[in-house]
Amino acid sequence: MDHLGREAAPLPLAGVTVIDLSHIYNGPYATLLLALAGAEVIKVEPKGGEHLRSRGNAGPAAMAYAMLNSNKESMTLDLKSTRGKAILLDLVTRADVVVENFSPGTTDRLGIGPAVLREINPRLIYGSSSGYGKDGPYRSYPAMDLVMQAMTGVISITGHPDQPPVKAGPALCDFSAGVHLYAAIVTALYERERTGHGRVVEVSMQDATYATMTSNLGMLMAMGDAAPSRTGNRHGGLGISPYNSYRASDGFVVLNAPGDADFRAMLRVIGREDLEDDPRFVSRTSRVENMAAVDELLEGWTAGRPRDEIARLMLVAGVPCAPVRELAEVIEDENMHARGSLQRVDHPELGRIVLPHSPLRFEGSPLKPLDPSHPVGADTAAILGRRLGYSEDEVDALRQEGVV
Repeated sequence: MDHLGREAAPLPLAGVTVIDLSHIYNGPYATLLLALAGAEVIKVEPKGGEHLRSRGNAGPAAMAYAMLNSNKESMTLDLKSTRGKAILLDLVTRADVVVENFSPGTTDRLGIGPAVLREINPRLIYGSSSGYGKDGPYRSYPAMDLVMQAMTGVISITGHPDQPPVKAGPALCDFSAGVHLYAAIVTALYERERTGHGRVVEVSMQDATYATMTSNLGMLMAMGDAAPSRTGNRHGGLGISPYNSYRASDGFVVLNAPGDADFRAMLRVIGREDLEDDPRFVSRTSRVENMAAVDELLEGWTAGRPRDEIARLMLVAGVPCAPVRELAEVIEDENMHARGSLQRVDHPELGRIVLPHSPLRFEGSPLKPLDPSHPVGADTAAILGRRLGYSEDEVDALRQEGVV
């Protein structure tokens, strides 16, 4: 039942079976979204576990794996063996989606590429993601998030103009590609409902990242060589003022005035209504032309006050504002916990931890309970038995052969 007492609807991807061959961040985030939208996700890993598991025993890698692999079953399979490959093909005949983010051509070399899989299951959606795509001149280049940030220009626009460029803190190229991969897969599932046919869908990290720089690209196209590469915490297109981080007595806050009414509200909060008709501040255009004066005015007020007090006063006035918070604070965010976007879960290997749920909400369907990531291969026997009818003796034989 939902909060209004109505019978809850099933999640939209209930009944969809996904074979997840992906690793690290990009593909696993797409399949996490699929799982939390109701799909049954079977994560097929090599016997030592996927790459993120094998980054040593460091806590950061273990936590990252747990964050991206809730609500998935784990089975191990040697895809380089004839028997392991045959088992995967059997699973695919009963699946709706296969997801991988290997280098282009890897699954073809293993004999499990899209042509092979879709021949045995024409309804299959084959979702693939790589750094540069499978058909461009860069297709064979290795690509991790850091490399992609450099190649797409993200690093060049990040930082202050008088300092060297730095990478963006989050792995935005990986996760942007993962979101786009989810979208492509669900779009193809929609098409299959109308046509009965599956298809191959592909997302490159490079393509998925480009649009995130719209403000910076717009400024470049408008100003050419005169456009600064980096704008610090100011607007990427230098088209809004104020738009910056400002020193508080105990940290920093960000303030943003996308419209003139927002800036007038700021002036009222700081007690400077007398400046409403000042030609330097009267319009967004004039404020952009006088950014330094705008920033000096605001920081002269914020510097003597605690960041949370500043945020409270600005938010009451309807001004876009937030304290610059540390990650330890974000993990405890009351809004995300209240919405179920963050949840405390007892993990069998890591103890009590905070895990993210999907950002997607499907009204009428409650959030799927989080099932913490499983140990490597924990569900191999159950999957082989339930889906393919293998007996315990047959599973033991596969273990002896090193297939699982």
